[in-house]
Amino acid sequence: MQLPEDQLRAGHIPADVYRRLPPGTDVRRVVFVQEAPRSYTGPIVLTLVVVTGAIAVLLVIAFVAQVVAGAAVTVLSATSGLTYSINRAARRRAVSK
Repeated sequence: MQLPEDQLRAGHIPADVYRRLPPGTDVRRVVFVQEAPRSYTGPIVLTLVVVTGAIAVLLVIAFVAQVVAGAAVTVLSATSGLTYSINRAARRRAVSK
């Protein structure tokens, strides 16, 4: 028994607790109520939900921005003749023989 909780579970009363009992107390009728150990499941799940929600919101914002940009390019090209193109020039390396 290394921890005070182990002593209390075994029915032993540690000396510091015994000294705090009022004089004349029947030790056999004393009941110790211990607080349950803290559970970290709730905060961990909450953190995961918040992070997942933030990522989902960012993905939706990126998708909406892409759709708005595509629509703007389409409207501009249809109304004023402006075009937008992405040029991907393939760089070919000269092979020396």
